[in-house]
Amino acid sequence: MFLAFLVVSLVLFVLGAVVGSFLNVVIYRTVIEESWVAGRSRCDHCRKQIAWFDNVPLLSYLWLGGKCRYCKGQISISHPVVELLTGVLFVWWYWGGSLFFELTRAPFQTLQPLFWLAIGILLIILFFADALYMILPDMVIGMLLVLTVAYRIVLVTAGIMELADLGRAVMGMVLSVALFGGLWMITKGRGMGFGDVKLVAPLALITGWPLVVVSIFLSFVLGAISGVIMIALGKKRFGQTIPFGPFLILGCCLSLIWGDSLFSWYIGLL
Repeated sequence: MFLAFLVVSLVLFVLGAVVGSFLNVVIYRTVIEESWVAGRSRCDHCRKQIAWFDNVPLLSYLWLGGKCRYCKGQISISHPVVELLTGVLFVWWYWGGSLFFELTRAPFQTLQPLFWLAIGILLIILFFADALYMILPDMVIGMLLVLTVAYRIVLVTAGIMELADLGRAVMGMVLSVALFGGLWMITKGRGMGFGDVKLVAPLALITGWPLVVVSIFLSFVLGAISGVIMIALGKKRFGQTIPFGPFLILGCCLSLIWGDSLFSWYIGLL
């Protein structure tokens, strides 16, 4: 039994790492507005095509010492990190997700896990696109929004989600967009990018009401802590812009896992 567990976990991790390797391509080519599928992978520095044996997820980075075989340019550490995180996502999705996926009625016993896997993949793309290039691609945000809206509507149609709950989620989305839009206008885009305003819309629908409150609160706390640490380490100067999208995504993920407990704890304090 334990051996079967290890084998399945390894297969899922490898599959996820392969998907993560493709996500690296998606992230980079989306930012530079190139096709995801046209052409082989190339070195970011010398633009030489990367051979298949130098494109093995995780392992290639290790045996090349993090450098291009040809020009010796440094390969971004984000490449193996994305591959590792996506591999972990696939393993969690299959094993740990059984605690998270509660719907057992056909076809939702399949649809629900697939929805959350797709959400996880899109969030990884957005996280690293913003963290690395300070860009939140409209196309990926649009995919996230359309997928979430469609899934919520299907749940309501099937009678699994109450229409009132969907209404509260939409209300949370509107209030969140209004809050971030107001911050964007007040700071004239210096304190809050417009990409963050757009990103908060699907994230608010994903978390729903009132967890969106926890999500946004956590994102600001995490952003503030990270900013203080980077200033203390000399990585940033006071007033210098840092990408906020990753903190919005982290806040969303944390609220999905612990949001109910955190919200109940806070209400208990009142």
